[in-house]
Amino acid sequence: MMKSNAILEISNLNQYFGTTKLKDQILFDIHLTISSGEIIIMTGPSGSGKTTLLTLIGALRSVQEGSLKFIGQELCGAKNDKLVKVRRQIGYIFQAHNLLDFLTARQNVQMSLELQENISEWEARMQSEAMLHAVKLGDRINYYPSDLSGGQKQRVAIARALVSHPKLVLADEPTAALDSKSGRDVVNLMQELAKEQNCAILIVTHDNRILDIADRIIHMEDGKLIKQVS
Repeated sequence: MMKSNAILEISNLNQYFGTTKLKDQILFDIHLTISSGEIIIMTGPSGSGKTTLLTLIGALRSVQEGSLKFIGQELCGAKNDKLVKVRRQIGYIFQAHNLLDFLTARQNVQMSLELQENISEWEARMQSEAMLHAVKLGDRINYYPSDLSGGQKQRVAIARALVSHPKLVLADEPTAALDSKSGRDVVNLMQELAKEQNCAILIVTHDNRILDIADRIIHMEDGKLIKQVS
C-alpha cells in the first residue's frame, strides 16, 4: 500500500542491458521511497547506474523487473502511452540546459505548458512569465539563450521544469557547467520553489558544494543503492 505522501515507491527493481544470454544486469534490487516536498541527492561514480535509474524514475524507459510506482501507478512493464502521461507530471533539468536557441526565454518555458491539456495560450503565456519572475529573470523574458549567461540559462530550465507544477523534479548534474556562485544560486532557487510547490526533487550530482541542501543523500555504486544518513 502506498504511503499517503509518497510520490515514488521503488522496490526489488532490477534492470538489464541487452536481451537473452547476452544481457548484463545494471541495477540490482533497488529500494527507494520519495515523499512530497523532499529533496534527495544521489551521488556515485560514473557508470554506477545513476542515469539509468533516473531515466526509469522519469518514465523515459520501462522498468523490466520489480516495482516502480509513481503516485500509485505501476510503471513496471508499462506501455508507452502510460509513460507519456506520467512524463507530463515530472519536471526535468539537465546539465546542458537543453533550451531551444530560436525561442525566447518565455517561449522555452511555455513549451512545457503546451504538453498540458485545457490551458489557453494566453494563460500559458501568463504562467510562463510569472515563473520567469519567480526565478528572477523578469527582465529577460524576451531574451534568446545566446544573450543569457550559463546561470541564467539554467534558471530558465528550472522555470520550464516547474511551470506545470510537477509532482517530481529530476535534475541531472544541474550545476556541472556553472561556477560556484551560480551553482549555489540555482540549487537555492530549486529548493525554495520546490518547497513552495510541495514537489519532490531528486538531484544527481558530483558537486560536493551543494550536498547541504539535501534532506537525504543516497549513494549508487556498481548498480546498487547504498543509503546514507544526511
